[in-house]
This record gives sequence, C-alpha cells and structure tokens, in this order.
Amino acid sequence: MAIFRAVYNILWGDIISIPLPGGSSLGLSLRVLILVPAGIYFTIRTRFLPFRMFPEMIKVTLENNKKTEREGISGVQALIVSTACRVGMCNLVGVVAAISAGGAGAVFWMWVIALVGSSTAFIEATLAQIYKEKDPLYGGFRGGPAYYIHHLFIKKNSLRKHSVIAVLFALSGLICWCGISQVIGNSISSSFENAFHVPPIYSTVVLVVIAAVIVLRKNATVKVLDIMVPIMAACYFFITIFIIVKNAGQLPAVFERIFSEAFGFRQVVGGGIGAVIMNGAKRGLFSNEAGSGSAPCAAAAADISHPAKEGLLQALGVFIDTLVICSCSAMIMLLTPESMTKGLEGMDLLQTAMQYHLGEFGVIFIAVILFLFSFSTFLGILFYARPNVAYLFGDNWTSQTLYKVLALVMLFVGGLAAYQFVWDLGDLGVGLMTVFNMIALIPLAPKALASLKDYEKNEMKKGK
Repeated sequence: MAIFRAVYNILWGDIISIPLPGGSSLGLSLRVLILVPAGIYFTIRTRFLPFRMFPEMIKVTLENNKKTEREGISGVQALIVSTACRVGMCNLVGVVAAISAGGAGAVFWMWVIALVGSSTAFIEATLAQIYKEKDPLYGGFRGGPAYYIHHLFIKKNSLRKHSVIAVLFALSGLICWCGISQVIGNSISSSFENAFHVPPIYSTVVLVVIAAVIVLRKNATVKVLDIMVPIMAACYFFITIFIIVKNAGQLPAVFERIFSEAFGFRQVVGGGIGAVIMNGAKRGLFSNEAGSGSAPCAAAAADISHPAKEGLLQALGVFIDTLVICSCSAMIMLLTPESMTKGLEGMDLLQTAMQYHLGEFGVIFIAVILFLFSFSTFLGILFYARPNVAYLFGDNWTSQTLYKVLALVMLFVGGLAAYQFVWDLGDLGVGLMTVFNMIALIPLAPKALASLKDYEKNEMKKGK
C-alpha cells in the first residue's frame, strides 16, 4: 500500500509548486507536466493543426467512410467509440466540480487544454493507424499504444514477443478500465436512486444484464454505440441550446464572468488564480483523454484510406468532448443563480441547476443522460481492452471473455458500494498509461508528422 500511495502521489500530487501573486500557488502534477508541454510541442510541430485543419476535420467526418468490402469499422465509427469513452461522468459532474472549486474562469482553461490536447490526439491516433495489425479474433484491425510502443523497442526480426514498456501500458490500461467500471456502476445506481428512488440492487442488476448481453457478443458493441452516442450527445446538446436561448439575456454576463475570472484581478489578489487555472486544466486533461493512450485503441481499429484521416477525426473528438459537451454542462450551471447552488456539490448541484431550468423533468433528464453517458463509457472501455488483452495473453477467446466478466463484476460491485481504493486504482492506471504512452509518443512523432505532410501534399490536393 505504501508503494501504491507513493506512485499515486507522484502521478496526481503536486510535485512542483509555482508561487503566484496574491499568495496563491500553481501546483503541477506529473501528468500535467507531461501532457501540457507535449501538447504545446505537438501543436507547434503540426503547425497549429487544431486551428489550421479544423475545416478538414469536419470534411473528413462528413465523408462516407463506409465501403462494401470494408474490414472492421469505419473512421467515423472509431470516432464514435472514442467519443463514448471521452463523454462520461466527467462531462457532467466533473465540470461542475471544476467550476465549484475554481470558479467560472476554470471553463476558459478547460477550453485552452482542449486546443492543446487536440494535437496530441492527432499524433497518437495517426501512430495507431500506422502500426495497426489484423485482428484474427474480431476481424478488421487492432492496435494502440501497446503496439506502437512494441515497434519502438523491439526490432522487426527479434525473437522477443513483448516489450516491457508495452506490457506495462497494457496492464495499466486493464487496471484503469476495471476501476472505471466500478465508478460507472456507482454513478448510475446513485443517480437512479436520487431521481427515481430505485434501490441500487435493482438498477445494478438490470445494468449488468444489459451490459452482459452486449459485451459478451462478438461485435455488438460498435453497433450499439453507433446508435447510442449520436442520440445522447444530440439530446444533451439541444437541451442545452434550449436553456441558452431561454436565458439569452444572461449570456454576455456569463462570458464576461468566464474571461474575467480566468485572468481576473480579484482572483489574483484573493490568491485563487492557481485554483482557477489548475481546476480547468486538470478537468480538460481528464475529460478529453488526449495523451493517455485510450482513444488510439479505437483509432487503430478503423479501416480508413489514410492514417492522418483518423488522426484528424480523433483530434475533432477532443473538441466534441470539451468544447461542446463540457461547455454544455458549464453553461447549465453558470446560467443558474448562484444562490440556488451555493453549498451544493456533484450530482446534487447539477440536478438542482437542471431543476431550475426545466423543473422536475430536468432531474429525470440528468439521471437518464448520466446513465447513457456512463453506460456508453463502459462499452467503449471494453472495446479498448480487446487489443491490450490480446497483446498480453495472445489471440484466444478465453482471456477476452474473462476480462469482460471481470469488468462486469466490477460494474456490479460499484453499483452496490463505492470502494475508494478501486477508484484510486483507476486513477493510478490512467496516470501510468499516460507516462508509458508518452515515452513512445515523442520519439515516434516524426512518423505521424510525415503522415500529415503526405496527407496535405497528396490527399487534400485530390479533393480540390
């Protein structure tokens, strides 16, 4: 336990503290120190891809990526799977928590991190495409960080079957996703208990049965997410648009508050500017997953005409997660009178805000949307697990099924009780994934940059 806590504190604790005006300080964890500079570096190396290539991201998304003899899933389907994982509880309760702790200014820094993280997402998704391989079990393709890490450290004709770093990444991912399964189970059962007074045992049993029917079938996950993710995202987006239009007169004041608190004199003098920046930055990093190595597990599965196309799709996924979904949650809260939300936290705060805007329907809507967001995340992480289980244990259905059963057990356990150790285990897993992924991402980045250059030189010119 002592070793566990030590590693956890290194990954998530503030290992550097920078003094700020007003007596505040800017605490930087290892994950922040890795991801933010890397994101800035990739943004510069891609010649500010998030801004320059945004129209191309939209164009690639709108293309018909499906073809009659396609192997595996399309690029857009891979985007849907990764969006299912990105869009989860963090987009609801996490954003609310960031604003509660850091004020409205945290939203601005969350946006900044999304722009920076988009370039990182491009690099890792493109590499996943470059180093993907055929999947003999599920059909189509598979890959992700474990596979491009393997190619970085293991020579082509080597007799070694595994890279130590790749193994550590895969194990970290499986640990992380088990931990997240418990969090998902607890979130869903708690929200249904609050909204509908349903005892956790009933909602949990139904949840696990539905999940088992989907994940234990060979290729049902993508088909379900294909329908589920666009519907849930659209519902949440349009409900938010309704709330924004209804309160349009308050928008100038809301945006003024966001920008003033992001750089505001009051926050500097009061010693709170560090909390504003870090709560927004940490929430953005945790939510969009760029650099953690999760989304490339889906990106590698896409059968797409050019690796950079999937990179652009996954870069757009960061925008969808943070600039759209997270911003929706922020607007719902910031358009609610502060007097109504003072002293509230988490789901209580969000449900109160929705109740203010939509009455009792708002409480029910949040419970349902949280179920959809969380459930889609569970399906997505089990899709992520496939290539990592295969890398560790080989191509066999026994190991694939056993991991799914383990995740279902964790889902059930989480629905009945919250175990902090398991939650922390999930955080530890994603922290280690980030470290191992970034070890490979920097030295392999020239491969992704070369792919981007080729795409701009050859593929984009074809469309003109």
